[in-house]
Parts: sequence; structure tokens; C-alpha cells
Amino acid sequence: MSKFVGTTSRGIRLPIVKQGDDLAKIVVDSVLEASKGEPFPLHDRDVIAITESVVARTQGNYASVDNIAKDIRNKFGGGTIGVIFPILSRNRFAILLKGFARGADKIVLMLSYPSDEVGNALLTYDELDEKGVNPYSDVLSLKKYRKLFGKKVHEFTGVDYIDYYVDLIKSENCDVEVIFANQSKAILDYTDKVLTCDIHTRARTKRVLKEKGAKIVLGLDDILNAPVDGSGCNEKYGLLGSNKATEETVKLFPRAGQDLVEQIQAEILKRTGKKLEVMVYGDGAFKDPQGKIWELADPVVSPFYTSGLKGTPNELKLKFLADNEFKDLKGEELKQAIKEKIKEKEGDLVGKMASEGTTPRQLTDLIGSLCDLTSGSGDKGTPVVLVQGYFTNYSQD
Repeated sequence: MSKFVGTTSRGIRLPIVKQGDDLAKIVVDSVLEASKGEPFPLHDRDVIAITESVVARTQGNYASVDNIAKDIRNKFGGGTIGVIFPILSRNRFAILLKGFARGADKIVLMLSYPSDEVGNALLTYDELDEKGVNPYSDVLSLKKYRKLFGKKVHEFTGVDYIDYYVDLIKSENCDVEVIFANQSKAILDYTDKVLTCDIHTRARTKRVLKEKGAKIVLGLDDILNAPVDGSGCNEKYGLLGSNKATEETVKLFPRAGQDLVEQIQAEILKRTGKKLEVMVYGDGAFKDPQGKIWELADPVVSPFYTSGLKGTPNELKLKFLADNEFKDLKGEELKQAIKEKIKEKEGDLVGKMASEGTTPRQLTDLIGSLCDLTSGSGDKGTPVVLVQGYFTNYSQD
């Protein structure tokens, strides 16, 4: 009998987890209970995906604003610090900025424009064109920015992030100056100690600043990359991927997790005889067409995953086959011809016309994006997602 369903994505409800909980046991038990309760069978190569948030929570990977402030003061020595290219986020960045301000005497806050790295907009390109501003070269003071563009609030949050960040810095008894620029070297006219807060372009930004003579250049990945007074940390990513937990604490990106995904895989195999793949995921990688926000504020979509999730899709484009090689076939004859073509595919299809238009991305990025959309970030209560049928294709009945 032919299959009528391809890939499915199910949110799996978990109890509320806390620090020290046995997450591997909770995940395995929850998936197996869900499969019996719905019911649905498990198959080899199904994927269990766990949101990074519950991994970090059970690890107790938290830090305080004071921990951040102490690390900043130790590494920069106080004085005036340039904080450049932050994203506009109350959840992701504001709590960090509070720590930076607490550890500095003055902050020169340099915002990219017309939007931040992940697409949160201060302005539009049309507004820049109207005012004759060149975002590739012009450096604007706050006074000039306000004269040209006035006050604007974020489309979705209703927040004027400029005022919000200025008030937050001042609340920590720290002086503040705001400028707008897209060339990292612009900050060196104000200070030679720089904390660059971009996520995916940070390596280049650090290199350029060092080449231009900056005295101290650090990124978010260099802050809390080791414990401070017993705090949590992330050796690889530091503050990247962190989220606000309370008004004085942040939850950091999980610092370890490979043993977790392999333990879950082994336990599922032991209890069901099925070899599933397992991954930890954070933000998906996709762009919102309305707000223009690119979701990926985490350093990676998936920091930990089992070996079967390495690589990229190796797929044929069905519509290419139907419109070209088999354009003269119809109905059952067309169906069988395409099935045979899929069964015969060999090796890496990269660069071959029959694969043109298939998504050239890592499997973990594609599956993690699906999971992020499935679990959401609110009150669904499904921090685990079970993806089934992802590795099946049209040739399989």
C-alpha cells in the first residue's frame, strides 16, 4: 500500500524541568508515553529534538548580572568601552547590557542601521534614501539621528530601543554615548577598548578592529567563557545564545550535551529496538517576511546531535524530473519512472541539474528550524519535538 503521509512533526509535552533533573530519562519516558497514548509507532531514523532551554536549565547553567559585570571589569579594566553591533532585544541583550554598564564607567553604544544583525529594524532603507544617508559610510550621532528620523518604536514590540538601552545604561550609574555606524572601525574614534556583540560576523569584526589598532577586542563569546565566582559559563560561546531568566540573571547556552543526545539514543534503542537520531536545537534559521527578522540569534541551530544527522540533503528535484527527463510520461507510468530514478540515485548530487533547487543546508539547520516552529517560544509546553518521515522519499511505500 502506498504511503499517504511524508514528514510529520509532533510537539511532545514534558513536565516542567528544573536544575538537576534527569533530562535523558524524562525525554525518553515522555516520548514513549506519547507514542502509546496517541498512539503512533516509532521508526528507525525518527528524530527526537530537545530545545536548548531545558538542557541549560537542568544543567543549572545560569549567571548573574554581577558575574557579567565582574568579568567585564576584569577583562577591560573599567573606563570607556565601546559596545558595538548589539541586537535589539529585551530578552536576548538588555540583561547583558545591564552587566556591561555595571562593569564600565562609560559605554559608547554603536548601533548598526537601518537594522540589527537579525533584522530588527530602527529604520527602512527608503527612509535613509529620503534623507540622503549612506549606511555604508555615514556615522550618525544620536542628536543627528533624532533630527533626521525622530523617535520610532519597533513594529512588533512597541519599544524605542534607543531610549530603552540609554535608560538602562544610565540606571547603572554609567555614562553613555550613542552613535550609529556599520563600519566597526568607527568606534575607534571614541575608544580603543571594544566589545563586539555581533553573532555570526564576529570573527571578521574582531579581525578588522585588531588590524585598525584597537587595544582590547572581545566578543560576547569571550565573556563568561569560564565561571566567575561559581557562575555558569559556556567555554565555546560565552554569552552568545543566552536569554533573560530574571531581572538579575541569564540562562546561558548549554555548555555540554553530546553525552545527553547519545544517552537518549541508546536508551530508546534499548527499550524499542529502534535507532532514532537525537539533537539539541535553539533558534531556527529563517526570515519573517513581514518584520524582516531573521530568527537565528543563537550562535548555531544545533550545538549537539547524533552522528546520523551530519551532512546535507541529497535529493532529486521531482518537478525537474517531471518537466524534463519524464516530460512525455503521465499517471502511473510517470510515478513509477520517478520512483526508479530516486532508487537509482548514487553519490553526491551537488552540482547536478536534477538536484537544482533542493535546499543546500545542513540537516541539523533544516530539522532544527522545523522544530523551532513546532515548539514555539511561549506556552505550548512542548520542548521536545518528534520528527518522523524526514528521511523517507517518494520511492518508499
